[in-house]
Parts: sequence; C-alpha cells; structure tokens
Amino acid sequence: MTADRRRPWIVGVSGASGTPFAAAVLRGLLAAGEDVDLIVSRAARLTLLDETGISFRDAHWREDLAAWLARGADGKPHTFEVADALAGERVRYWPAGDLAAGPSSGSYPARGMLVVPASTASVAGIALGLSKDLLQRTASVTLKERRPLVVTVRETPLNRATLQQMVALDEAGAIVLPASPAFYAGATHIQDLVDFVAGRVLDAAGVGHGLYRRWRGELGGGRPA
Repeated sequence: MTADRRRPWIVGVSGASGTPFAAAVLRGLLAAGEDVDLIVSRAARLTLLDETGISFRDAHWREDLAAWLARGADGKPHTFEVADALAGERVRYWPAGDLAAGPSSGSYPARGMLVVPASTASVAGIALGLSKDLLQRTASVTLKERRPLVVTVRETPLNRATLQQMVALDEAGAIVLPASPAFYAGATHIQDLVDFVAGRVLDAAGVGHGLYRRWRGELGGGRPA
C-alpha cells in the first residue's frame, strides 16, 4: 500500500498486566492484512519486561516487536511466525513521549484505535482528556474525530471512580471491552483464552479473524472431541 493510501489501526499498549492480549490483537490485525501503528507506554515497557523478559527499545523496536509477537501466551518463544508480517511499512512505531507524532493529529489518516490492555490510569486519562502522553492524546483524537475506539480494560476489582470513567468513555462513543475470556469456545490452552479476548477486540473493530470458535446456538458445540 502506498504511503498516501495507508490507513492503519492504531494500537496503544498501556501498563496493565496482559501483554499477551496486545500481542494477539497485533497478530490478528496483521493476519487480516491491516496496517498498524503501535504506541507502547513507558509503564507498558516495564510490564512487558516483567511478563516476557523482553526489553522494548525505541532504537530496536522492530527486533523487539518480532520477539514479542513470536512468543506464545505460555511464554514459549518462536511459537508464531511473524517475520513476513513485520516487513516493509506494515507496522510503524511511535514513541509514547512524542506528542508531535503523526497520530497526535486528527488529520493523520487512521481507521481507529485499540487500547489493549488498558490500565485504570489510561482509562482515567482518556476519559478526562488529559493527553499526558501519545497514547492518551491519540485516544482523545480518535474520539473527537468520531473514529472507533476500543478500550480493553484489564483490572479487577473496579472502584467507583474507574466505573464512572468507563461510563464516561461509553457516553463519548468508545467501546469498553473488559478482558473477560469465555469458555464456551472449548478452550484447552492459555492461548485459547487470550485469543478469545483478542478476537472480541477485533470483532468490535469490525476486523475479520479466526481466533476463536463462535457460538452457534448448540450446547456443547465448543467442546473438543
């Protein structure tokens, strides 16, 4: 796709636990042929290091992203083949501190934004319009431009303030999608549970995928043989 026709999905990764959810969403977007712009918050780098042992570095982001996306939810490296999907201009990375980055402007072409996982701090920042980093600024831009915004909250329990902020996001037009895996699809592995949540995020964005078995109205239909 030429640069002037490129319209990516922007994926914002905040500091909540749940980096495998973000990896699964990114793989799903790339498998669907979508272009991606990636923003990883400073807190998310710490979570990624803690959950995977991967240091996400600005100067080596493509190499670090490849290692991250190849990793399974069970921690095994080289579970997924992602090298071809990361070639060329399919993926762009913007440092979270760069408030002059492309996605900070409403004139930047984008399909919408997926915040996954979304910490309670990012939920609050987006709901209040704080724009303290590029992730929050881009989410605010997405709302003002009336583009799809999916906020995948990963926290429990939820206090009153966060619940009120989630309602505010819903009223502003965002889709609030908690990271709540289901079991009717016949999950037999941790990756199945992660892929279910990622699939629901992609469903909300209108992106096709085959990450989980859908409910067909038949009891036991998701149970493995």
